Amino acid sequence: MKFLPYILKHLRRNWVRTGSTILGMAVCIFLFCTLRTVLKAMDDARELGSVTRLVTRHAVSLVYNLPLSYEGQITQVKGVKRVAISSWFGGSLPAKKESQDKSAPDGGQPDFSKFFTNLAVEDEPYFAMHPEFSVPADEMKAFREDLRGCVIGRGLAKQFGWKVGDTFFLESFIPPYRRREGPFEFVVRGIYDADKVREPAADDRVMYFHYKYLYESTGRRVGAGLYVVELEDPKQGATVARAIDGIFENSEAETKSETEAAFRADFLAMIGNLALLLNSIGLAVIFTILLVTANTMSMAVRERRTEIAVLKTLGFTSRQVMGLILAEALTIGALGGGIGLGLSVVIMRVMTRVPAIGGFINGFPNFGPHWSVSGQGLGIALFLGLAAGLMPALAAYRSRITEMLRQV
Repeated sequence: MKFLPYILKHLRRNWVRTGSTILGMAVCIFLFCTLRTVLKAMDDARELGSVTRLVTRHAVSLVYNLPLSYEGQITQVKGVKRVAISSWFGGSLPAKKESQDKSAPDGGQPDFSKFFTNLAVEDEPYFAMHPEFSVPADEMKAFREDLRGCVIGRGLAKQFGWKVGDTFFLESFIPPYRRREGPFEFVVRGIYDADKVREPAADDRVMYFHYKYLYESTGRRVGAGLYVVELEDPKQGATVARAIDGIFENSEAETKSETEAAFRADFLAMIGNLALLLNSIGLAVIFTILLVTANTMSMAVRERRTEIAVLKTLGFTSRQVMGLILAEALTIGALGGGIGLGLSVVIMRVMTRVPAIGGFINGFPNFGPHWSVSGQGLGIALFLGLAAGLMPALAAYRSRITEMLRQV
């Protein structure tokens, strides 16, 4: 600690270069922590999911619906407790509530900046198999008595300032779910709370409405997006999944049944190999910052040849001189790492409030700062500082007083 003032004095000697190096290090750690947080959230989404439920979807793609006749056949499979239809509506708030008037500016055009998850479900079986969603009894009763009614999560209600009794319109970007008469009208009949202790993947930013409303409003032309299947015995999940898929094998609409965690993994796979892309970006940035920091430390040591020679003349050992240089490099790494971690925390909080992007991010069960990711980020910052200062420190360690004074 007694050498700390000396180290800080040398860092302030060329504050522009030191500041730019720390800033570059901060950007590196900021990118690393942010990208790793996204990947960790995706990994958690793949792993988390109820073991008592399966998802049965079209074997080719989620884009294709399944026939409604499949529900009765799935119900008859041994080990199935109940089945519920769940269809992704893909609706977003229109630019104007009066968008039913096609002559109005921007009439009927969805506002994707206000997009959020909305699902058409068979309410009774669906909520029965999702005990992590808590809805007051009177609100649930009002929801079931109103075909236009919907139940929204507490987080969604806070986001848009909605309360029970409010009315809004949604327009889907999926062609079969669009109506000539304009957007779908919904009335908030209930607000649910998600028990994340019971189910970590429970999301309180989702809207649920009656599948019957969707089916009848589109002229009975739509099938089931997928079937959520509750199991009598979670240990029989694989057996039940094979039995369900076996029924519809070689049919026009073959099925793929899997656990909720596997379903999430398949859904995220539609985005592409984000892990490879984000990891490649992170490694490229880390390598670049390593070269920049190493060059900065080399320049700093070359400029201080006389000082290093004087220090050795005054009795400082080569190890002490080497230690001082490494300490400077570690200080740069620590400062850059700390600033980078702070920037990452700030940007992650901001991202959850950004229109459209926030809706996607909030769908992940555990999106936010993690000690594991923060620890890795700070460790990388210290490693970069140490690695960048190692060669200049070794050069100073091996240097001779006469040679360094001769080069002045």
